[in-house]
Amino acid sequence: MAVVLAAFPGSTAGSGSAVTGSVAAKAPVVAKKAAASAHLPGYNTERNAYFGDLHVHTKLSFDAYIFNVRASPDDAYRFAKGETIGHSSGFNIRLSGGPLDFVAVTDHSEYIGALQEAADKNSPLNRLPIVEGLFSTDPVKIGAAFTRVIDAMGTNSLPKEFGDKRIASKAWKEIQDAAERNNDPGHFTTFVGYEFTSAPDGRNLHRNVIFKSAKVPELPYSAVQSQDPENLWHQMDNWRKAGIEVLAIPHNMNGSDGLMFEQTRRDGRAMDKAYSDLRMRNEPIAEITQIKGTSETHPSLSPNDEWANFEIMESYIGRAKAITKFSGGYVRDALKSGILMQDTKGFNPFKFGFIGSSDTHNAAPGSVEDRNYFSKVGRTDGKPEQRGSIPAEGRKTWDIPTADPNGNLGRFQSWGASGIAGVWAEENSRDAIYSAMRRKETFATSGPRMRVRFFAAYDYPQNILKRSDLVTVAYRSGVPMGGDLMPSKGKAPQFILWAMRDPNSGYLQRAQIVKGWVENGVAKEAVFDVACSDHLAIDPATGRCPDNGAKVDLSNCEPTKFKGDAEIRTLWRDPTFKPNQRAFYYARVLENPSCRWSTWDAIRNGTPPNPTLLPTIQERVWSSPIWYAPSL
Repeated sequence: MAVVLAAFPGSTAGSGSAVTGSVAAKAPVVAKKAAASAHLPGYNTERNAYFGDLHVHTKLSFDAYIFNVRASPDDAYRFAKGETIGHSSGFNIRLSGGPLDFVAVTDHSEYIGALQEAADKNSPLNRLPIVEGLFSTDPVKIGAAFTRVIDAMGTNSLPKEFGDKRIASKAWKEIQDAAERNNDPGHFTTFVGYEFTSAPDGRNLHRNVIFKSAKVPELPYSAVQSQDPENLWHQMDNWRKAGIEVLAIPHNMNGSDGLMFEQTRRDGRAMDKAYSDLRMRNEPIAEITQIKGTSETHPSLSPNDEWANFEIMESYIGRAKAITKFSGGYVRDALKSGILMQDTKGFNPFKFGFIGSSDTHNAAPGSVEDRNYFSKVGRTDGKPEQRGSIPAEGRKTWDIPTADPNGNLGRFQSWGASGIAGVWAEENSRDAIYSAMRRKETFATSGPRMRVRFFAAYDYPQNILKRSDLVTVAYRSGVPMGGDLMPSKGKAPQFILWAMRDPNSGYLQRAQIVKGWVENGVAKEAVFDVACSDHLAIDPATGRCPDNGAKVDLSNCEPTKFKGDAEIRTLWRDPTFKPNQRAFYYARVLENPSCRWSTWDAIRNGTPPNPTLLPTIQERVWSSPIWYAPSL
């Protein structure tokens, strides 16, 4: 169902939107004037869509510095605002899709700033045997030295000089100062943050820690102090008691080998309500997608989901070691485990919303544009031949080395140009955006700045999709993404799903709702197509939208013209609903197929796409879930 672009409420000029109108214009004039006098420009009681990146590394991260990245937190904010910065491989980089609305620099807290210090020939760190070769021009020596440092970090055996608080304090102050210099309420929001980089036995338990305001602790709490995230959450509680508001965002659960959402505590003890409350108090949202793969679901976990195989990573992060356990490593599986635990044990430790972010190590927030892709880790993958998307110089084939200097095998087959964080907030400010994250009114995209709104209620008016006060009624009568829907006399819930394309990206192909529920003590899932593009109707036999005929010309990446919709709106009632079954629902909206980054690389080089890499992808956006709780 294609509709007028200007009908979609909650747009931001900073997000490159072509939208100029909003149903918020129907709000009482008096209320508008009051809001304008009390709030920042652009304030909207019905909330705007803002786009950002909460996972950004600069030269202050030990690995980024080894990858020859010398860009600072200030450089990262300049890039996010649309300015040009230098790449470590010697060329300039810039966003092509317009500036972002909010960003957090999240350098690794473990030995933060120490590698920059070690590069100083006047520093005692520079003379330590462990750093020999780190600052060489020889990739083999760099790789060997990097492995030594990583192994020592894993065993907590780095020389004590690396833990010098003076070094960490200097780097932490640089992060805070850059955030304050670049925070521009109403136009561009910065958050002070860092990454807690726990990886027991190489299994990823990383979190980004985001502070609401400039009031932050003296130093970050890092995985050097404890690799158990539970201890991080206790520390966060202590900070909160001291007036420091903070939340954490787990990421790359796909690299955890089932550890991120395991169903016991890290020390093997059983979970209880106190643990669940601790976790949810500190981790209300999770990063569903980023450059190192998408963690929505895995084909083995969702065999009936034809779109489950999207940018899947199946190896340990930074290691040539295969993942063997997918359960516990993906968010949909965790949501199912959570509602089952709520039914059987009375608590849910996995009740989180979704965001995306990049995990760039180039100090380049939002650098997840397939057409404008320069990958993730500095000079190790900044050029197409290093990514395996074009043949290496002097070769006619696309051979990817059996192991790169960091020990990864074919990692670029599972790395993608993803993702972006979206929030619905009243204004572009720390308070408003942080509050959106707290209440889980957040969404994630795989790169394009698509918008999605998702509401649930029981008795929306049948003409709701055509009403100018749709959003007002949706908030007043129901709950938005991130909310809880209570039962209502056995009625089946209705869902409003409203999505808009990114004007700089492809058109929308289909809208889906993913449902998880508990039936007879078993957690189940289903994917429903709920709206089709091009005036097509859902096939009652398959429950799927028919093919809309959208293709891609791989010789030039031109999509089929006049296929797909600019906007999709639908009102859907769950036909499988049972009042006594606990459930969650989230929206997933897919674009028409488009060229993947590797195909763009090949076209620019004048060579065919690497046949071992997927030539196209279907970009997508995910809403945070809405949970239904039965009255039992």
